[in-house]
Amino acid sequence: MSKISPLAYIDPGAVIGENCEIGPFCFIDKNVVIGDNNVLMNSVTVLYGARIGNHNTLFPGAVISAIPQDLKFRGEESTAEIGDHNTIRENVTINRGTAAKGKTVVGNMNLLMEGVHIAHDAIIGNRCIIGNTTKIAGEVTVDDNAVISACVLIHQFCHVGGYIMLGGGTRTGQDIPPYVTVAREPAQYCGLNLVGLRRHGFTAEQIEVIHEAYRIIYDRSISLEERIAKVRSQFPNSPEVDYITRFVESSKRGII
Repeated sequence: MSKISPLAYIDPGAVIGENCEIGPFCFIDKNVVIGDNNVLMNSVTVLYGARIGNHNTLFPGAVISAIPQDLKFRGEESTAEIGDHNTIRENVTINRGTAAKGKTVVGNMNLLMEGVHIAHDAIIGNRCIIGNTTKIAGEVTVDDNAVISACVLIHQFCHVGGYIMLGGGTRTGQDIPPYVTVAREPAQYCGLNLVGLRRHGFTAEQIEVIHEAYRIIYDRSISLEERIAKVRSQFPNSPEVDYITRFVESSKRGII
């Protein structure tokens, strides 16, 4: 049975799962679905189109599924979808999608720290950590296990690879390939995210293969196509290299 404060407002059209806690001054709109075992602390706002899974904790001031800050939005049906086991800290804002993709998605087991903004149609993977006041623009994709520090600005349409570390205060308008550390102004490749890779169980052999792949990728003496072909021929059976080369090949904004 859910524990709901009498000072919370829940629209009759909202669906609330089992064993949820909803604190005072929360507002839950119509066309909202909230799963089981969620905790909404005081003053959380969950608006039209929100879909929240199970075992999430939302801290005071969080606003989920507000309409996009996009002048092309015309009131179309869209959603903001949050998976399971996420921690969403104070004043986080997650906007719902537009006609472009129809939904904004935050996966599972993520930590979104205070003041993070996730804009329309963004896709955030699983087990990501996003630092205080970081702003992620529309249609950005962040792959699994990314660590994004505080006060970061990510331009619309960018793709952030998995297992990266993005330094505090960084601004990027280009894609960030997997497994790397990025920092400085302007944003630059600063080597591999060695601490993150070791914590996630990558072996010394895997890390050396990734390192050598990036030595080739960042060799500007030959064309990008030649670099990708060289990496693939040198490491034909490496899933990590396959991820890197597919990421670089598909990049629309170019990698940092």
